[in-house]
Amino acid sequence: MKVKMNVQTAYHGDLLRAGKEYEIDEETAKRWITSRLAEEAQANSEDE
Repeated sequence: MKVKMNVQTAYHGDLLRAGKEYEIDEETAKRWITSRLAEEAQANSEDE
């Protein structure tokens, strides 16, 4: 699942920066969205 980060955090040894989009597993993404660490990224027409 693709998310847009609201905060900067480390995830599996990588630095995820606020305001950027990243692909992460769905379970983690849902937890982060619920806790407002991230938002679900908008799908681009290029991705479809």
